[in-house]
Amino acid sequence: MNPALRAVQAAKDGMGRRIVVEEKAEAAIPVNTLSPPEGNTTFLDGTTWCVALAGVSQGDLQNALDWACGLGMADCTPIQQGGSCFDPDTLLSHASYAFNNYYQQNGNSDVACNFGGTATLTKKNPSYAKCSYAVSGSLSSSAATSYLSFIWWKLGVVLLLSYFVR
Repeated sequence: MNPALRAVQAAKDGMGRRIVVEEKAEAAIPVNTLSPPEGNTTFLDGTTWCVALAGVSQGDLQNALDWACGLGMADCTPIQQGGSCFDPDTLLSHASYAFNNYYQQNGNSDVACNFGGTATLTKKNPSYAKCSYAVSGSLSSSAATSYLSFIWWKLGVVLLLSYFVR
């Protein structure tokens, strides 16, 4: 018997065939490790930012940007005309800002930096000139609160209009 195998269990399946299950000895040894919260990469080798990938389809990038600034509730005010991150006025630049804002708001997890395969993580700070990219812990919940207030306001208007249209 292989010394790396610790236990052998035999059983029969529903058709009467013998099934053998072997466990590796090292699988039974618990390993205590200290790790950051699941998926959080900020604490591994420093801060990370989420940016748009160059070379992806412009259509896919635009859809991902629209989602991040809409349902994703990223604060996209700085990439609006006149905002501190509007220039350069490119889809790649605007998407990078929005993706990072969403990523930082949502726990720095790998899942929060996917955007349909149009984004990637970087350890290089993408901030430039007057445009400062957020890092973990630097975002407040005011953007989400403002967006939710706006949604409730719109819902109220729709309800009032439906009442008066009858």
